[in-house]
Amino acid sequence: MIPLLLRLWIGRKLFDLLESNVVRVGWHRVIKGPCQLPELAAMQYVAQHTTIPVPTIHSTYTYQGALYIEMEYIEGSNLAVAWMEGDLSADDKKTIIAELKDYVGQLRRLVPPVQGVVASASHSDILDCRIGPRLLGPLSHDEFHAFLRGKVPLENCSKVFGEQVATVHRQHYRTCFSHADLIPCNIMVRGGHIAAIVDWAFAGWYPEYWEFTKAHYDRFPDAHWYTALYDAIPQYDAELAAERALWKQYDEPGIPRVFTSRQ
Repeated sequence: MIPLLLRLWIGRKLFDLLESNVVRVGWHRVIKGPCQLPELAAMQYVAQHTTIPVPTIHSTYTYQGALYIEMEYIEGSNLAVAWMEGDLSADDKKTIIAELKDYVGQLRRLVPPVQGVVASASHSDILDCRIGPRLLGPLSHDEFHAFLRGKVPLENCSKVFGEQVATVHRQHYRTCFSHADLIPCNIMVRGGHIAAIVDWAFAGWYPEYWEFTKAHYDRFPDAHWYTALYDAIPQYDAELAAERALWKQYDEPGIPRVFTSRQ
């Protein structure tokens, strides 16, 4: 068997680089890495429990303590490119959004092992760029919200961030499975249909609004995308407003800071 590093080296020579950590190593396969275990767990879980098109996993490797996943190469283009370059007809877009609605619905109908807990698909620690670069958890929803607001006590929340954050963080939410990075570049399309949903690095069990708010975390330049997206994902406008208030305050959430009260 050809060693992992040699396969990656050959792949970089023969094929265009897909992403900094995704190397095409053959006509039908890529190797992604380093990865974290939550991504592998999410891909396996979603493939087993839904009809969502997820790249088939062929093998996994460990090199210097890091995980590498060999998976199916998905033919097609990502939705960000297809949407912006006019490759899709109006009917294509309607079909893709309808399929996305079905897939998000399947994720939201999955039953969590425990309600009220933020965790990976395997109910272990989780990774999400919104909550920092490190694995953490599992966390209760209250612990998760406290982390998002940098440990600012809930009783001080309205003074520091505004009433919207305080209101949202007092509420109780269902736990739903979320991709947690459902942006156009992570949706592969081909022939007017979704070919696959990729990059499950942040996926796991979150408060029910997380899919909607995270879909706004990386701003897509075409507002029509969001109009279409709202047909596919249940809207949580108050929660999005609360999250945006927190995004303005933190470069990296979860770090306690000193704030001055709003005037």
